[in-house]
Amino acid sequence: MSNNLFSLPDPITIPVVGETAGYPVGRIFCVGRNYAAHAAEMGNEVDREAPFYFTKSAPNAILTGSAVPYPAGTDNYHHEMELALAIGKPVFRATSSQAWDAVYAYGCSLDMTRRDLQIRERNKQRPWDLGKDVENGAVFAPLTPAADWSPDNSKHVRLSVNGERRQDATLEELIWKIDEIVMHLSGFYHLRPGDLILTGTPAGVGPVVAGDALTGEIDGLEPIQLTLTDVD
Repeated sequence: MSNNLFSLPDPITIPVVGETAGYPVGRIFCVGRNYAAHAAEMGNEVDREAPFYFTKSAPNAILTGSAVPYPAGTDNYHHEMELALAIGKPVFRATSSQAWDAVYAYGCSLDMTRRDLQIRERNKQRPWDLGKDVENGAVFAPLTPAADWSPDNSKHVRLSVNGERRQDATLEELIWKIDEIVMHLSGFYHLRPGDLILTGTPAGVGPVVAGDALTGEIDGLEPIQLTLTDVD
């Protein structure tokens, strides 16, 4: 029996297609500027020197189909549709083959962003936490095992708001591919089951408001949905 002063809420568990057991969320890593067109629309250039990352807190993750309040402290809340990968076995300083072998499953995800706060803090050379690590700001659809789906270049990544298409790209546009991301990140962390990696968003990000309904899809994966309600 633990001797804690209080208990913490359990992290969410993401359903897995074809499985009765779910995937518990541990750490959430996100790759920044991994589509050149998105980097350009945000006024940034991309090179192939190395990927970079930010993180989101596991307690801020929710499942598809949720209806959540428009977050406090922002007037410019943005959608970012992304392919997420779920690590299924420990890996450190991975080779390409080890990186692929470590990926347990893939899924649709949303990286919701207080864009005004992200830009404000970035311009002051401060961390992006207020902009990126938002309550209810990491959304996950059910995962599909890697044995049943592959991230082919031809797969489309799409997002619509209230039925209007906002984002549409293919995985061919990823600057850093799946194995390269796992290889690089595992050079800094002992990756383990429960680790999720959001691989970046394509061009077309933009603001959403209370009352908006978001729907995202990646060919062959379970779709994702999110509805924004009024601010608490």
